Amino acid sequence: MLNISHNSISENVDLSKFKSGKKIFNIEYHKYFKRLLLVFSVLLLIILFLPWTQTISSKGNVTTLKPNQRPQTLQSQIPGRIEQWFVQEGDFVKKGDTILRISEIKSDYFDDKLTERTDDQINAKSASVNAYKSKVSALQNQINALKQERNLKLEQAKNKLIQARLKVKSDSIDLEAVKTKSNIAKTQFDRTVNLQKEGLKAVKDVEEYRNKFQEANAKLISQQNKLLVSKNNIINSELAISTINATYGDKIAKAQSNLYTAQSSALDTEAQVSKLEINLANYKKRSSLLYITAPQDGYINKAIKTGIGETFKEGEKLVGIMPANYELAVEMYVRPIDLPLIHIDESVRVQFDGWPAIVFSGWPNASYGTYGAKVVAIENFISDNGMYRVLIAPDKNSEPWPKALRVGSGAKTIALLEDVSIWFEVWRQINSFPPNFYQPKNKTNNKSKVSK
Repeated sequence: MLNISHNSISENVDLSKFKSGKKIFNIEYHKYFKRLLLVFSVLLLIILFLPWTQTISSKGNVTTLKPNQRPQTLQSQIPGRIEQWFVQEGDFVKKGDTILRISEIKSDYFDDKLTERTDDQINAKSASVNAYKSKVSALQNQINALKQERNLKLEQAKNKLIQARLKVKSDSIDLEAVKTKSNIAKTQFDRTVNLQKEGLKAVKDVEEYRNKFQEANAKLISQQNKLLVSKNNIINSELAISTINATYGDKIAKAQSNLYTAQSSALDTEAQVSKLEINLANYKKRSSLLYITAPQDGYINKAIKTGIGETFKEGEKLVGIMPANYELAVEMYVRPIDLPLIHIDESVRVQFDGWPAIVFSGWPNASYGTYGAKVVAIENFISDNGMYRVLIAPDKNSEPWPKALRVGSGAKTIALLEDVSIWFEVWRQINSFPPNFYQPKNKTNNKSKVSK
């Protein structure tokens, strides 16, 4: 039968005479087979020209559209110790509801009257500031008084100086008059002496004129002495002016030094008051932090720190909460080679884990159990897994997503690209070519509008 041997059985045996041979060789099966092949070829040729939607498949997770709607953990801004729980896991809480109460573990905040005592310190320091300001005002008045007194003293000393200078002029004039009288007396005395030698005057006359001459000399010496005293008074007046300036300058400088010291003390005390006010505000704010409250409406997922009396540091996770109101979305990851093919508002089909679906990748309209979505965000930096993150949201024009979906569940996404023929897609897949690169119509229209 296999024609392995050179001795052929078919030449010696007529197979058509046997029962099985009559059923095989007498019926024309090959005609039906040829017809079947012909019909199959025609159908295959028709199928090859049917439209096929190119897609990019990916896996992702259900998340929320806005960051504030995603599951979050609550932390404490201060270290503390858990004192009381007001909720349990699974409870619904509204914004502002108290979740747990904590207590201080730092010795600096153990005092129950810390804010009251800090307020008392602020009042005391404020009174000290007022006292320093009063002292500053008194010193300013003292300085003004010293300056006024110095001006009066200087005016008085200047008047004395003017008087002394006028007295010098008067004494100088008197001295010149006395000198003139002295010269006249000397001339008369010399004339009388000469006349007495000639016998024209008596000795008595000579003695009289000698007495007058001596009196004139005495007056001259006395007037010279007065002139020197007047000049000395000028020097004393000038010295008095200098002494007044020095004395009152020293007093004013001391008063100004005390003034600056008081002003510095006042400013330093004001700084201490400001620091105490900051501490008081911090203490009041810290007191409000002893109660952990819900930042928004949601459900308590998990108590990370459990029990009573457990201590924690600032920033440690205490409890997880899931917001009650959220808009679902799916984050999917695409390869870098497929990233240029993804655009904002691109249509995507999503299949969720746990929901039955029949998916035809190239015929999304014929698929069952998939839901419509639109691309809303594309990450510009590659993720740790070596792919780019794309965020998709429900398509408002498509069927709504299941209400029983939960954040974190898995999903499979199919990004819909260009429509091509099946033969082209087969040829692309055989050659491992990427999908066709194209630009959406709305994007090209926008570019044309910009160019115009």
